[in-house]
Amino acid sequence: MIALVLTMVWARRGQAAVVALLAMLGVAAAVAAPAYLRAADRAVAAGQVETADPDELTIAVRAFQLDQRQAKPEADPAGPDLEQSGSAVLGMPGYDYVYSVDYPSIGIEPSVAYPTRFAYRQGVCDHVVITAGRCLIGEADVILPEATGARLKLAPGDSVELRAAKRIAPRGQPSFFAPDGDPKRFLIAGLYTVPDQQNIFWGEHNYFAPPSGLPPGANQPVFVTSATVQTMDKGAVEAGLDAFPRPGALEVDNLPAVREGLSAVQAGATSLGAGIELRSELPALLDRIDSGREAGHRIVPVLAVALVLLACLTIFLAVGYGTEGRRPELAVVALRGARWGQRWWLATGENVVSVLLGAVLGCLAGQLLVNAFSAYRFPGVGADPGLGSLRWAPLAAGAALLTAVLAERRQIATPVAELLRRAPAVPNSARAIAVEAVVVLLAAVAVLQLSTELRGVGTAAAALVLVAGSLVAARLLVPLATLLGRRALRRGRLGVALAGLQISRRPGAVRLFALITAAVAVVGYAAAAVDVAARGRAAESVIGTGAARVLEVGPTGRQNLLAAVRAVDPAGTFAMAAMRMPEDGGAPAAVAVDTSRLAAVAAWPAGAPAAGEVAAALRGAGGPRVEVHGAKVAFDITATGFPDGKAVGVSVVLSPRTGGNDEIIELGVLRPGRDTYGQTVPACAQGCTLNSLRVYGGQNTLDVAGQITVHGLSGGDPGDGVPSGVLTDPARWRTTEGGRLGPAGPDGLHIEVTSLNGLPAGLFVLPATAPFPLPVATSGIVALPTVTGLDARPVPVTVTTKLPAVPGAGSPAVLTDLDNADHVATDGAAVGGGLVWLNDKAPADVAAQLAAHGLTITADTRAAQIRARLDTQGPAIALWFYVIVAALATALAAGALTLAASVDRDRRVEDMSALRTQGLTRQALRQATLWTYPVLIVVALLAGVGVSMLGWWLTGWALPLAGLTPPAIPLAGWPRPLTVAFTATAALLLLAGVAVLTGRRTLRRIR
Repeated sequence: MIALVLTMVWARRGQAAVVALLAMLGVAAAVAAPAYLRAADRAVAAGQVETADPDELTIAVRAFQLDQRQAKPEADPAGPDLEQSGSAVLGMPGYDYVYSVDYPSIGIEPSVAYPTRFAYRQGVCDHVVITAGRCLIGEADVILPEATGARLKLAPGDSVELRAAKRIAPRGQPSFFAPDGDPKRFLIAGLYTVPDQQNIFWGEHNYFAPPSGLPPGANQPVFVTSATVQTMDKGAVEAGLDAFPRPGALEVDNLPAVREGLSAVQAGATSLGAGIELRSELPALLDRIDSGREAGHRIVPVLAVALVLLACLTIFLAVGYGTEGRRPELAVVALRGARWGQRWWLATGENVVSVLLGAVLGCLAGQLLVNAFSAYRFPGVGADPGLGSLRWAPLAAGAALLTAVLAERRQIATPVAELLRRAPAVPNSARAIAVEAVVVLLAAVAVLQLSTELRGVGTAAAALVLVAGSLVAARLLVPLATLLGRRALRRGRLGVALAGLQISRRPGAVRLFALITAAVAVVGYAAAAVDVAARGRAAESVIGTGAARVLEVGPTGRQNLLAAVRAVDPAGTFAMAAMRMPEDGGAPAAVAVDTSRLAAVAAWPAGAPAAGEVAAALRGAGGPRVEVHGAKVAFDITATGFPDGKAVGVSVVLSPRTGGNDEIIELGVLRPGRDTYGQTVPACAQGCTLNSLRVYGGQNTLDVAGQITVHGLSGGDPGDGVPSGVLTDPARWRTTEGGRLGPAGPDGLHIEVTSLNGLPAGLFVLPATAPFPLPVATSGIVALPTVTGLDARPVPVTVTTKLPAVPGAGSPAVLTDLDNADHVATDGAAVGGGLVWLNDKAPADVAAQLAAHGLTITADTRAAQIRARLDTQGPAIALWFYVIVAALATALAAGALTLAASVDRDRRVEDMSALRTQGLTRQALRQATLWTYPVLIVVALLAGVGVSMLGWWLTGWALPLAGLTPPAIPLAGWPRPLTVAFTATAALLLLAGVAVLTGRRTLRRIR
């Protein structure tokens, strides 16, 4: 019997090969999914490590050691000693450690306003380039930055003297560095440059931070040996132990050990006691890798299940079509009295052998496919094949075998008389409809399960919806072929009529239509996921960043930031100042920007009003500024009504017009009566703007009331002075809580202090130079009465515009004008949060230009870098599997179409030849032969696109395309019509090409 079955396989080897191929594709899908997940895990880890910032890869341990010269002999060191106790933090597997010590020194530089950074770093000679002389050898050797040597005219062989120093900051005076140890003479062994200042070897020490006003090379350290550090007379020092990974240390298989090692390091740092600081962003990197892997493990199975179901449907169709062609053979077997078991074996054996062969090949093909794709898409990572990839192969093979047997069951149970019919009845029984209803019900249950999360039954929701929708579409649309065929027959269009009747009278037409529809739906769903995810990553990288490039700056005044950026880009074509406003608990993020450059620089969200219109609304209409010209700032003030012993003090905040941080000028305690209060403010020599005037009480004098009149304000220049109309018009001023403005009068600005009780910061009087309430644009916020201002005080706002997202902040968020926000703020302190947004027109040296204007660049973020990181995260990598799914789905549809045409060919050739003999025209013959399957494909394609969009509407929202924690940015929810049209056209061209080729082959055989 086995020999007979093998003979049958060989006799119909073309059909057997197609069935084996289809089974191979189904099992390959089941193998490819876990194999791809394994490769994706490795790619996610490798990609995140490759795009990680240095502080996300390294671990920095800092030990702050006090002055050891004050310790008693043989006493324990004052503070932790990493050289003796550092083994407690050496638990990271696959990491190398670098020990370092540094402290300030003086002696080389001509000024004591800034120090020379005196540093020892283990292995430094391997990471610098010696441009003159040699590297470190002896205890008295030192190497200098090349720029320092050129500036100070020092060369190898010269002798210099250095001594430890400490920073002195006198009240009200500039800080300087004073000696803190005996001097030591050094030999300049060489001059160095650093080829890669971003190399993780350098850790977080900021050895090469931008100079920010320092002369060339003064920001870089001089390096010495370990012996030098030990013998140098010095005070307090900072020791460091930096750990950075060796190649492969952060591969996905090593991550559990890395987590354990990180926990051990954290515990070790804690055991060393006070004075130890552990800094690392490695936990965030590990969490990002784990999150990406989990997202990938949710995304990949969604269409993997769909592909397996599609393969089973294809096998069912293929076996059913093949069995239809063997009806006479099965009838002869039954007529000869074969027993039931023999009939089953003869009927199913041929397909069972083909399916088993295809299953074995599928196990190999699935892994090879993933290997090849990984080598192309993830070079250098590898798929790491293993037996774990085969865990779903037995189920897929079993499903394929069961499908083949079920497809044979109908013909085996059919009576002999029915088997001998030339035109078998088209199945339209209640049983078939019931099976389809069950599939629809399962799809509904899976969608309901999906309402919670993409797990369990919910994972199959998309697959079931696509298959169920295709079955319903086939059940509804295929009968229309009968109506169209009859209508064409009545009109005498024989070719069209024969094509339509050929579709409607074939028992497998409904299944073939459903299969093609399902294949197109799977391809469309995959394209939708890829397109929506790609647009989401683009939005996250650009809108989330705010601009093509964003520089973060160190603490600075707001007006200084504005002045520096405007000085670097006077035309406003590539740079814009911005600042993150203080965060207050769960309040929305807020960003203040220089709106005069908003349209030119910011990444603007789609669907938002024009950036120029929003900028104009945010700027609003404010009053003129109060200007002071000259360095000798003087206020003419009268104080009356304050009780004895309860006087108040006054200070003012002035912003230099030429740049520089705000000047906070203490005018002192007001004396009863009229007097002049002033100070010399060199920064105002070129003019200043008055930002605020503060009235404050002393200790135990907050419950105080009185009147203040500001008669005049001048800067000391001839003819200078604030025009009297500015001070005599209360409408040009406003006050905060604690007082109010008096009525207008010819003698100046009247301020009534009502009570400072509960107001330790005092009462503020501000020029009304900015619109108030502050105009803002919001995103994702229903109502917003106030925002936290730049001075951390609540500021009333008026919403002028609604945006889909705020650049650099997302949604919910607030956008406002930086100049206005600064002028409603009461403080003058240099604060962090400053940003410089740049577009793609910014010059390459823009960071250096900004540094030359007094800004310290602390970070540089590019939208392209964020996009590269997003492209290596779990969702983006997992979606490449959908490309594989789309290709396999198309191959399944093309294979089923080829098999259907092959099985039908002999009968169609016989039928059409008979009709041709009876007078059927050649044109009608061509239409009936060539149009049958292309028309079926066109209708199935339109139905498939509709089913794919239905599936996307019901289940697409659950895919974690932006990760498990999506950003606060409105992301695309639907694919672009162009993407859908392109995908449908590509599928149409491929499947229609297969249909035309099979039709032409049939046409050539008709005589």
